Amino acid sequence: MRDRLAECARQLGLQMRVQRLGASTRTVKDAAVAVGCQEAEIAKSIVFVADGDPVVCVASGRHRIDTGKLADALDVAQVRQAAADEVRAATGFAIGGVPPFGHDLPILFDEALLEHERVWAAAGDPHSLFQVDPRELARCVEARVVAMGDDG
Repeated sequence: MRDRLAECARQLGLQMRVQRLGASTRTVKDAAVAVGCQEAEIAKSIVFVADGDPVVCVASGRHRIDTGKLADALDVAQVRQAAADEVRAATGFAIGGVPPFGHDLPILFDEALLEHERVWAAAGDPHSLFQVDPRELARCVEARVVAMGDDG
């Protein structure tokens, strides 16, 4: 898995050094504690199903994702969070370890992540993260940057 991600990062021109941690990074809170950062600096990759098609949202850990904003951004009628089996089928990764690349899905990128110089993202399993410049990440994965935070 790590080799697959490393090769994908190399092909994207993305500098990536994976940190394997003893503690779980499955949740935003766990990840932030494990690397000693704010929850807003965790770039969580969550799979949604938009009118039947999977899409990956790379969002700031500081807020929930507003599915209405996603539906508007994608110009679709319905958006829902993917079930665990749908996540694995669409990405090849389990919930809690989905990286922001390494799959062939469209990517929406949370504009709130651009407020940070560096963010931490999952590296394929619930014990591994990598640190990256969010602007570089969004550019390399050809993500569409949108507002997706739930303001409520």
